Amino acid sequence: MKLPFADRVQAGRLLGERLVQLHLAPPLVVLALPRGGVPVGAEVARALHAPLDLLLVRKIGTPWQPELALAAVVEGDPPQIVVDEEVQRSIGGDAGYIERQAQVELREIARRRQAYLRGRAPVPLAGRTVIVVDDGIATGTTVRAALKALARRGAAQRVLAVPVAPRDTLQQLRAEVDQVVCLATPFPFRAVGEHYLHFPQLEDGEVIAALDAAAAGPRH
Repeated sequence: MKLPFADRVQAGRLLGERLVQLHLAPPLVVLALPRGGVPVGAEVARALHAPLDLLLVRKIGTPWQPELALAAVVEGDPPQIVVDEEVQRSIGGDAGYIERQAQVELREIARRRQAYLRGRAPVPLAGRTVIVVDDGIATGTTVRAALKALARRGAAQRVLAVPVAPRDTLQQLRAEVDQVVCLATPFPFRAVGEHYLHFPQLEDGEVIAALDAAAAGPRH
């Protein structure tokens, strides 16, 4: 796969084309990780003629370096917290800190579900092939948390699909899913955004627009 991708929409179309070739067992549902995964997931859902929903997960950064993922929390009953034990050993962050930050992030998760889906009921996952989509993976902490939470929800098959990720991170995530689909595994890998020409931070309105477009059905 030639890099960089033009933007998330192009990456999503290419990822959708690859997934169509796999003839995944229906019924299908696509779960996108907001915000960046939503435009990618919208294109995948369109290619597969599948419904699009969200898998809401938030990173918990270290106390001294917020951009470095120490843990992640996923919505659910109860919520799922997954700690990166290697980061915790090297950087720190005790259980009390993680729990306090998890509560902060769960409030943001609740806000996003209301803002993005406006009361729309979650798509049932039991018995479905679930395709989890993001715009790329770096350390994998956030995605790992999402996949662990998903394991409790009765999916018949779980597929992780991303445009770009480091090969070693994908290898670590394979145990969490039935199948991994990734278009490119460049080396060295520093940041997801380096593999896109256009990679802006998305606003809530753009996420809502992508979800609404997916809900409206395929383009003609």
